[in-house]
Amino acid sequence: MDGRIQRIYIPMTETCFYILYCLQEEMHGYNIGLKVKEMTGGEISISPGTMYGSLSKMEKDGLIRFVREEEKRKFYIITDLGNELLELEIQRIARLYLNSKGGIWNGTENN
Repeated sequence: MDGRIQRIYIPMTETCFYILYCLQEEMHGYNIGLKVKEMTGGEISISPGTMYGSLSKMEKDGLIRFVREEEKRKFYIITDLGNELLELEIQRIARLYLNSKGGIWNGTENN
């Protein structure tokens, strides 16, 4: 993996995380927005400007790829590179969670 790409995307913004997570299946921007709202109980809403700017950048960086266009909607899917970064971020979040539950924050050491 290109170290520059890893430095840009890790740690990930919530927007990037949810877009990559949703694009594990083929989807277009509007559906991604709806799914993120549903997954987060409405707490996170990705504006159209942020959504389409992020999709464009992520496609340019090779994290997602364009699949097809249907009724003026562009469908994307995550690439192998995107999956790699998503997995790194999930591991990073899991480590943060585990450390907060059993690490120094609770007065115990986590070996």
